[in-house]
Amino acid sequence: MGLEKLHPFDAGKWGKVISFLKEEKLLSDGMLVEAREASEEDLLVVHTRRYLNELKWSFAVATITEIPPVIFLPNFLVQRKVLKPLRIQTGGTIMGNGHERDFMGDQRVYIMDVYNRHIYPGDRFAKQAIRRKVELEWGTEDDEYLDKVERNLKRALQEHPPDVMVYNAGTDILEGDRLGGLSISPQGIVKRDELVFRVARRCQVPILMVTSGGYQKRTARIIADSILNLYDLGLIGPESASISAQNSDTPMLL
Repeated sequence: MGLEKLHPFDAGKWGKVISFLKEEKLLSDGMLVEAREASEEDLLVVHTRRYLNELKWSFAVATITEIPPVIFLPNFLVQRKVLKPLRIQTGGTIMGNGHERDFMGDQRVYIMDVYNRHIYPGDRFAKQAIRRKVELEWGTEDDEYLDKVERNLKRALQEHPPDVMVYNAGTDILEGDRLGGLSISPQGIVKRDELVFRVARRCQVPILMVTSGGYQKRTARIIADSILNLYDLGLIGPESASISAQNSDTPMLL
């Protein structure tokens, strides 16, 4: 319906990333897995019944999606055109308070979070779940950011050697992002992803990367360039997957 154009988030970002990677011959249709729509049972794993019932009201959906015109649509249309696509998609600089609340008190999970300390969500309760907080100031630039990411990641892996690392590689750190408030260049984002994968390789930790937030149209190209860089460096790809199966030390990317 084009309603996604009314939100600052580029909802077509992941499709664009795939297109860029196809153009570079890194991906083909046969390598892609089509997502299935989440069932009500799936949704109840992470949401309450009360929350799902609220979605039957267009006003609630307009508030949650931050797209005010949705309030004027009949709910059957909201279900079909707004919520169904969201049940197929999967979901930086913004604090990850959702998963932090989910894993509150779970000592098996070590959370390191690097975020702008001045912006949304400012969830003090969720911060209790962060084992290593790296709080940044407005306008933090490449050198300071990359130094803090690398130093703290190495310390985190020393404190809690993991079985697997889930890397939330948001691009809302990009300079010009009005919500993120940092000043990281495109090259800084590519370098960040590279150093995280290198540290994981050095520590022999399997890594799963998710591309997460980023609110500018140009982030898709940056994500694609970063993935291509990781591939060119041998940090992801078929050879890496083979090594991973033998030694469990090399990353896979999703």
